[in-house]
Amino acid sequence: MTGPMPPRTDRGRALLVLGLAAAVTVFTATVPLLRDFFDLRVYYGTVHTWLHHGGRIYDYRVPGTSYGFTYPPFAALAMLPLAPMSRPGAIVASLLVNLAALAVVLRILAGAGWRRHGWYRWSLALCGLALFEPLRDTFSFGQVNLVLLALVLGDSWLLATGRGRWAGAGIGLAAAVKLTPALFIGLLLLARRWRAAAVATGVALAATGLAAWADPGASRFYWTEALWDTGRVGRLDYVSNQSLQGVLARLGEPGRAPWAAAVLLVLCVWAWRAGRAVTAGDWTAAFALTGAAACLVSPITWVHHLVWLLPSFVVLARAGHPRPAGALYAVLCTSVVWLWFEDSSGVDGFVGGNTYTWITLGLLLGLPAGQPPAAPPPLARSTRVTAHAPSPARPATAAVCDQSESSSGAPEEAAATGAADAGDAGVREAVRSPSREPTGSTRPAAAKPQSSSSRASSYTVNPPPA
Repeated sequence: MTGPMPPRTDRGRALLVLGLAAAVTVFTATVPLLRDFFDLRVYYGTVHTWLHHGGRIYDYRVPGTSYGFTYPPFAALAMLPLAPMSRPGAIVASLLVNLAALAVVLRILAGAGWRRHGWYRWSLALCGLALFEPLRDTFSFGQVNLVLLALVLGDSWLLATGRGRWAGAGIGLAAAVKLTPALFIGLLLLARRWRAAAVATGVALAATGLAAWADPGASRFYWTEALWDTGRVGRLDYVSNQSLQGVLARLGEPGRAPWAAAVLLVLCVWAWRAGRAVTAGDWTAAFALTGAAACLVSPITWVHHLVWLLPSFVVLARAGHPRPAGALYAVLCTSVVWLWFEDSSGVDGFVGGNTYTWITLGLLLGLPAGQPPAAPPPLARSTRVTAHAPSPARPATAAVCDQSESSSGAPEEAAATGAADAGDAGVREAVRSPSREPTGSTRPAAAKPQSSSSRASSYTVNPPPA
């Protein structure tokens, strides 16, 4: 039994895109929790207190909560452009910056033939991306992870295209803002790209030194105290923490030894698989594997941090596996882990409450790396009629090339839309029963969460900023 045929005319395609866009708009406006730009409020309040009121970076708390800034001091320095803005202006700036970062990410992941996908396929892809829970949360929290992903993928593009002179600068800047992207410096060392690794390390150290010069006290406090205090960020066992540490904490094993052993094992697998990808010259796969590994080994990986998995779905689809890519992507659109928000005990809690962790681990283990891309299907390849040798009885005939209208069957186009095909499944799966916590993805945000002393959190009973 075959499914419905896609529209063949531009009018039909336009109507389909408009219908999907309307459905996605209704879904994002009513079903998921709108996060009220909580993390942006942390950034905005920290910068204003620091610059205008003589306060210290790590003393600021969002009113009604006990949480404040948790990033390295250079992150606050990089956010100084927020200082002259009003709060609505900061929200607009956050949305524009994240949209620009998303455009950069898509452009890099689509490759040199990005124009061939056309408006129709790009429109479907954007509808699918709007359903992706980590991406939704990144925008509605006002988070920075998408910007960091764009910086890191910029280095991937430089290395893949042979423009390696400044490769590493983006990774260095990202690592100075948040520590998790520092694993990409390890990838450069693994690939023996000594110059790029030196550039990344130098940029990270220079940015950190600049922050230390701007505010020595804040730097001293962060590197000696705040960095080691995970309580500033949130509970390790909270269901939104989809890292290995989160899994162990929900099992009642918060000790460092089991976590260190799991991290070491994951890093060994990552080094082996990323090394194969680098040897084959597949930088996209190498960076995708590194992003997945970083999410697993980080002590805290909130759901919105999983934007680092976007390159993995492109690699999977480009390698000829669009259906598994679409299925896994659809699960990450469903907010399924929140079903175990109140109780993640038992076998069902272990399996379902850690669903995003299992997907990340599966991508690390199964992502195609060091393999040639799948051959395009016969209908997408050019067919050539072999010319017969000329003879006195029959003159030579020119070879005839018969190409498809727009190479729509090529695997590159499947890469751009493999994840987008999961859109309808994401809409159907995302509806769930509301929880009693403001983070539940079906509950509306409190009218004034900043005035609540117990329920402004995005991740815990008290809200972490990042």
